[in-house]
Amino acid sequence: MLVTDAAGLKQYRKEHRIWQGIPSIEVTKEGRVFCAFYSGETNEKKGNFCMLVKSEDGVVFSEPIAVAYDEGYRCFDPCVWIDPLGRLWFVWAVMEKKGCFGVICDDPDADELVWGEEFFIGHDIMLNKPIVLCTGEWIFPVAVWDKDRLELSPLYYDTDAEPGSYAYVSRDQGKTFEILGASHVPDRFFDEHMILEMKDGSLKMFVRAPYGIGVSESFDGGKTWTEGGDSGLGGPNSRFYIGRLKSGRILLVNHVDFPPKQRTNLCALLSEDEGKTWKYRLMLDTRNAVSYPDAKEADDGFIYITYDRERGQKKLSLEEVYACAREVLYCRITEEDIMAGQIVNEQSRMNCIISKLGEYDGPEPDFSWCQ
Repeated sequence: MLVTDAAGLKQYRKEHRIWQGIPSIEVTKEGRVFCAFYSGETNEKKGNFCMLVKSEDGVVFSEPIAVAYDEGYRCFDPCVWIDPLGRLWFVWAVMEKKGCFGVICDDPDADELVWGEEFFIGHDIMLNKPIVLCTGEWIFPVAVWDKDRLELSPLYYDTDAEPGSYAYVSRDQGKTFEILGASHVPDRFFDEHMILEMKDGSLKMFVRAPYGIGVSESFDGGKTWTEGGDSGLGGPNSRFYIGRLKSGRILLVNHVDFPPKQRTNLCALLSEDEGKTWKYRLMLDTRNAVSYPDAKEADDGFIYITYDRERGQKKLSLEEVYACAREVLYCRITEEDIMAGQIVNEQSRMNCIISKLGEYDGPEPDFSWCQ
């Protein structure tokens, strides 16, 4: 259910949220910034909801303008994407409803946003943005987690689909979706995969793994995938971002030079040789517990990168929660900034706050889920 009325949205405001994180970012032609992330209860469980906020100037962000919530279910891992038609997609996963759902706003720059009907995309989760191939096909990275290997709770055991990091295709501008194929990168971990079209027309799928980032290749448009293995890109078993910029360079946002199992040193890197080497890097945030980047290259050439810091979930008391930053942030940078290894554009911004939580003012929280 998508909540958009003012009265219904009040219960999702900052003062009613204990924790928050896992963001996704988009920027319209007119420069309006949208960010989606999720929250709800004290942990990642039933009662979670996905929210969408916006900003006209990239400085002040609204309270939620739309919320995906299903009572008795878990809404999580949201994604926002502006398609080639200029439409804004707001997508989220619903656990125990076997899938990924979305809504579309035809005019995200309008004074009043109008959303279409909710629709089903596929099984189960699409955390990261689709891509558009040179053929015009839209490819959606939808995952079915390996539930047995990950030893997940019964909440996750409702899907009959075979586990895998899937590539879905839409050939009719998002009206219908078809499964192409799936990769099975060794020891993949919650998948969170992204697909990149190479200059030779092949596809590479990058997948979260305990050893950092796994990779698999397809030479038939996503129908079949190689066995795959370690990409060598590293990482602390966390979400990353990889995508092609308009310049032709590849952007990677990942953790570098981090202590074991710590999500620190979030960095933007550029490759000019199809990912063989990463000559340029700009450190975005050296603090601990900074994670889950998403990025968008806007029409004005700026690269918007969002991430979260110290989410505040899985704590045992409000005192422990309040000790966490509970921030969703973004940076606005240029390729030149990354190539210089420092900010050189006077309009670039670092560590901007999209949302930061304060004291909680809501029903008595249940921290037993976190023990």
